[in-house]
Amino acid sequence: MRFHGFVAGAPGAGGPTPPRPHNPLYATALGPPVKVTVLVGSRSDLELAEKVRVRLTEFDVPCEVHVASAHRTPEKVERLVRDPSTDVFVAMAGLSAALPGVVAARTLKPVVGVPLHRGLGLDSLLSVVQMPPGIPVASVGLDASENAALLAVEILALAHPELIAKLERYRAKWREEPAPTAPAPP
Repeated sequence: MRFHGFVAGAPGAGGPTPPRPHNPLYATALGPPVKVTVLVGSRSDLELAEKVRVRLTEFDVPCEVHVASAHRTPEKVERLVRDPSTDVFVAMAGLSAALPGVVAARTLKPVVGVPLHRGLGLDSLLSVVQMPPGIPVASVGLDASENAALLAVEILALAHPELIAKLERYRAKWREEPAPTAPAPP
């Protein structure tokens, strides 16, 4: 699978972030650029992260994808969470699924957690939704990476009303076409 755009931690991803095309959600005279940072705990999760990136691209929302484990590379997670240019985080993990909670504990910015279906899937689902008081994580369903992207766009739309019309057009398509059936769990 080939990833288009910036995927940190992926082969050949060294060097600077590619130049950004003209877009009202990139830096303007009104303020800094908008960005969603997607964190996955393992390279094996990059396929689902790519779905987030593709959906965000449909809304012209810039994003970066990073492989960073809450357990194996906590310093990298800490560095990424401290990035002031990120507006919303999407954190995806399976099994113990600590990554969304670790990100949420270290930032006041919105965190969308995506529990990944590994094993039974129940362990990762509960890890993401059962956060302690004061450390919220917005959760979507198992492997629901595209819904995570949509939720990130809805959060951004609170401050960027130009996204509202795009969301309305997106939802209008669902009224016209039959909804796809959910994939069966592996």
